[in-house]
Amino acid sequence: MEAFLASRVLTRSDDWADSIGRAVSMQAAADDVVRAVVQHARQNGATWQVIGDALGVSRQAAFQRYGRPIDPRTGESMNTTPLPGVAELAASVIEDLASGQWTRVTERFDPSMRASLSEDTLAAAWAQIVGLSGALEGLGEPEVSRAGDMTITNTPLAMEAGDYTAQIVFRDDRAIAGLRILERQTP
Repeated sequence: MEAFLASRVLTRSDDWADSIGRAVSMQAAADDVVRAVVQHARQNGATWQVIGDALGVSRQAAFQRYGRPIDPRTGESMNTTPLPGVAELAASVIEDLASGQWTRVTERFDPSMRASLSEDTLAAAWAQIVGLSGALEGLGEPEVSRAGDMTITNTPLAMEAGDYTAQIVFRDDRAIAGLRILERQTP
């Protein structure tokens, strides 16, 4: 079916950019239809588990993509759009950790992080991870989500002898509100 649609699009125009643009428009329209069907299903009692199963994802992934969480403090819909450029921001924090730039990392902390995690403690924690698993060799593609007033990044870390996840929580002002390095569990 995909090959048929692609050949139909490409035979109508030799202009690849135009063809790609039409394909993107069709994809956006399909996404709009899925979103409308999911909203209708929810209004008629479908659970996030049923919706997730139909989409081939977890119920949490379905909710994060299509849900409309209500802020219990205000009763209004919450902002579910992650902070722009947050994946690059997380990568820069991780690069600063790996290169021992403790001051650069802690300068990004919000007041509560500054009060609870000093440069020395941060350096000691990173040294412990390096002592267990060696130097950082690479970063994976981060998972980004929004929860309440925060954007959460979970970036896979490949160390010489172990795999971890750097979970960094950012406020909308780009300050770090949370930082954890978790050992990655293999299924």
